[in-house]
Amino acid sequence: MNGCGGARQAASPPASAAREATAREVSAASIQLVESAPLETTLDRPDVPNAADTWVAMIDGAKRTLDFAEFYASEAEGKDLASSRLTAVIDATLRATKRGVKVRFLADASFLSKYPQVLARFEREGIAVRTIDYGKLAGGILHAKYFVVDGEESFVGSQNFDWRALTHIQEMGVRVRSKEIAGALLDVLDTDWELAGGSPRETRVRQHALADGVIAEHGERLTLVASPKGWLPSETEWDLPKLVALLDGAKQSIDVQVLTYKAKSRSGEAFTTLDDALRRAASRGVHVRLLVSEWSIKPGSDGRKALDDLAHVKNVDVRAIVIPPFSGGEIPFARVAHAKYMIVDGAHGWVGTSNWEGDYFDRTRNVGIIADGGALPTSLERFFEGNWTSGYVSPLKAPDDASAPRPASTDSARR
Repeated sequence: MNGCGGARQAASPPASAAREATAREVSAASIQLVESAPLETTLDRPDVPNAADTWVAMIDGAKRTLDFAEFYASEAEGKDLASSRLTAVIDATLRATKRGVKVRFLADASFLSKYPQVLARFEREGIAVRTIDYGKLAGGILHAKYFVVDGEESFVGSQNFDWRALTHIQEMGVRVRSKEIAGALLDVLDTDWELAGGSPRETRVRQHALADGVIAEHGERLTLVASPKGWLPSETEWDLPKLVALLDGAKQSIDVQVLTYKAKSRSGEAFTTLDDALRRAASRGVHVRLLVSEWSIKPGSDGRKALDDLAHVKNVDVRAIVIPPFSGGEIPFARVAHAKYMIVDGAHGWVGTSNWEGDYFDRTRNVGIIADGGALPTSLERFFEGNWTSGYVSPLKAPDDASAPRPASTDSARR
């Protein structure tokens, strides 16, 4: 699935003066939280739009182009198909092609053999589809989940293009109306699109200005960040140092929710960059709250060891969120909290696609949005507080404690 339809040629970098990012008023820019909530839970927030509805509305509004970069694409089968909310998204995408919208879909090669059906259908319907082997390129995967509409608005979030992500997993994303953010995302996507098409490993597409300092309508200063280091249209977009800067600037509080948290990379090499930053914050009196999924607390795992060690630090509170099973039967790789976001001092927010492990920043393609000031961090804080105080969250317990959150088998493909 490496058809050449929809290819865009890599451009030479414009002059550095044109690349300098400065804060600027963009009256049309806005950012909005978008959630997914597991069925049969009380986690659905009435004031936060649902991803399935938002995706369909965005896709139906496309007039010229739709550009997707997704880890994989997976539709329900059998008895689950009737209730799948991804079906409407797929149908909207196919409607877009029929009205002349140019659609591209980029996915990671690692899941193609497991989930070939949606991509094959897209190709049959005239959508340009490519897969990229990020393992060969950088040692990781295309883990990002985002799409861009008409080069003007974007969706970035933890939701995979997967029916389970819309109905059986807690997720968090953002809908961003900004040509600057959309353009910077397209540079990332176009870089990967060209690499997937066989362009030299050195290919980097830089056709737009950096999205750093976009002022949204409610006062948020928006910045696009991405990974991995060494594979970015501009290396100044690398997310890890920007996250560390937010943590090091914290004065009162840090609230983080991620699927998994480790102080090691998958190779076994130490990765303490974020862990050290949290400890520095706690040592200066900042109250740190870390919320992880049950996938991160398997007894004896590297993740559990890192969490247990961090939980013993003064001013740090670590808890796990457990989503109960679905009454309709087991759903593999679902019924979990998969969101990835952070709030610092109630005034700075990050929503992204990276779990907090070294590979996600050094080897794997991810993207995120940082919002400084404005309404978005406040909304994100309310969302975190609702999780933290819910009946689904418990402090870490000793592995042999019967009241500990139940461990679950982890998806080895790194969702």
